Amino acid sequence: MGILVLVFIFISLTQHGDAHGPDSCNQGGGLCRVGSCVSGEYLAQFCFEPVILCCKNLSPATTES
Repeated sequence: MGILVLVFIFISLTQHGDAHGPDSCNQGGGLCRVGSCVSGEYLAQFCFEPVILCCKNLSPATTES
């Protein structure tokens, strides 16, 4: 019975329409976070909806030379 529950959870995470996965988030310059984004970040998309969020910085990172 426990295995069926795990399989159901896995299928529901992979089949959800708004879940793009961590690769899509990382390529877009974001970080996957559990629960909520930290200060200075905004929710860009979901890595695995609704628990794991893809958060991006509000301002672009600057590099000093």
